[in-house]
Amino acid sequence: MGEPPSLVYGRGLLIRVPAMTLLSVNLNAVAQLRNRRDLPWPSVTGIARVVLDAGASGITVHPRPDERHIRRTDVFELVALLRVEYPEAEFNIEGYPSEDFLELIEEANPHQVTLVPDDPAQATSDHGWDFVGKGNFLTSVVQRLKRPDRRISLFCDPDAGETGIAAAKATGADRVELFTGPYGACHDDPEAAERQLAILSVTCKAALAAGLGVNAGHDLTLENLPAFQAAVPGVAEVSIGHGITADALLMGFAEAVRAYNNVLD
Repeated sequence: MGEPPSLVYGRGLLIRVPAMTLLSVNLNAVAQLRNRRDLPWPSVTGIARVVLDAGASGITVHPRPDERHIRRTDVFELVALLRVEYPEAEFNIEGYPSEDFLELIEEANPHQVTLVPDDPAQATSDHGWDFVGKGNFLTSVVQRLKRPDRRISLFCDPDAGETGIAAAKATGADRVELFTGPYGACHDDPEAAERQLAILSVTCKAALAAGLGVNAGHDLTLENLPAFQAAVPGVAEVSIGHGITADALLMGFAEAVRAYNNVLD
């Protein structure tokens, strides 16, 4: 994590980018499996220990109002776990900035907050923010949540463009998280995947040139990460849940984390 950054060109400028993309493991799928029964397993905190011991840099959760996967109690159990046993690990909480969510963030105090424009009924995140249309709203939320020890990231459509990125920067956010779902959906169409990578690359370069850090997430896998890494340099962190959980069913969580880190390094 202490390796020096490298340089890439973006809009005619040399941009400093991280030397390695860090892995944050999203535990929503683990919690959803647990919630199929009124039983305490699989343990969300137990799996958090496994993935952090195996080399993950952090944990991501996306608590929703109906608690269909991550529960409020999970959030505070993870807070306690990370503070006591893994003080160097990062805790990232995603969610729509409702008043309940904002109060949860203020109480839990995670290292990173990723704001998403989800409707509460959505099965999963499927689009980024309208940075121009929601600029005033996002600015007020960012101002409320931002602290010297807390990073704010905004979920970003792959084709946000320079205008959208400029509006995201104006909110005061620290990073954007590239929505990679459209790229992940091209798993059986290499030509479409190439087109999506080109779009993501343009947006990533625009964000870096604007002084924003870049995260990425949604439907990234061991199979599509190498091409993503090659085409979209400069991503600081990926948040992966569904793909790594699916791989963990075959190889175990610890080995899955090591496999993803090998690709990201």
